[in-house]
Amino acid sequence: MVPADPAALIPQDPAQQRQALLELLRLEPRGAAQRQQPRLMALIGALERSMPADLAAAGVLEQLEGVWELRWSSGRQPYLAVGPWLENLQLLAPSQGRGMNLLRLPGPLGSLAGIAVEATIAVETAGPAPRQRVQVRFRRGGWLGPWLGTGRLQLLRTVQQSFPAWLDITVLDAELRICRGNAGTVFALLRRPDLTLAELLLPAEAAQDPGTASAPRHGRD
Repeated sequence: MVPADPAALIPQDPAQQRQALLELLRLEPRGAAQRQQPRLMALIGALERSMPADLAAAGVLEQLEGVWELRWSSGRQPYLAVGPWLENLQLLAPSQGRGMNLLRLPGPLGSLAGIAVEATIAVETAGPAPRQRVQVRFRRGGWLGPWLGTGRLQLLRTVQQSFPAWLDITVLDAELRICRGNAGTVFALLRRPDLTLAELLLPAEAAQDPGTASAPRHGRD
């Protein structure tokens, strides 16, 4: 018996395509969508054609701002892992020109420790539509510890980025984000409305410090 072509089973209506993709990405445990990768990739391709994002359109940057969770990736690097034992979060604040990747344990233990990489980001709004590119420059990365009083312990070191990095945001709405990286990796993320930039993003003054941290520091807006 010849397996069905996943693309042949994709709904023609963009709203149905979106709903089908959301249902896959919401499967539990976290990472279960990987078992349906052919259908997932076909849905992503269909949505990129039917609902392309344009970051220069009115209100779109406000949609981009917030906390997102990686629910599927075509990459195989450990830091792109999606599984029940790990929350892989991406914090985007284009209004501040800042972003951060955060790996942490799920649930209450997540606030105790994590691995973070800070970056400056710049949205390209010039050029022909659709405008989808976000330039990324990694600044610091390392360990985040628990909150102590009004500050958080941290040990971050300067990241030496030897190559240009960028993301193309190909699909974006209030719940769903699809993007493609400069290395060709495809990402599918869901918004985490239960998390805020204010509680997770490091203070701006610390993020702009290009120096190397040699001891735990703390501070919060």
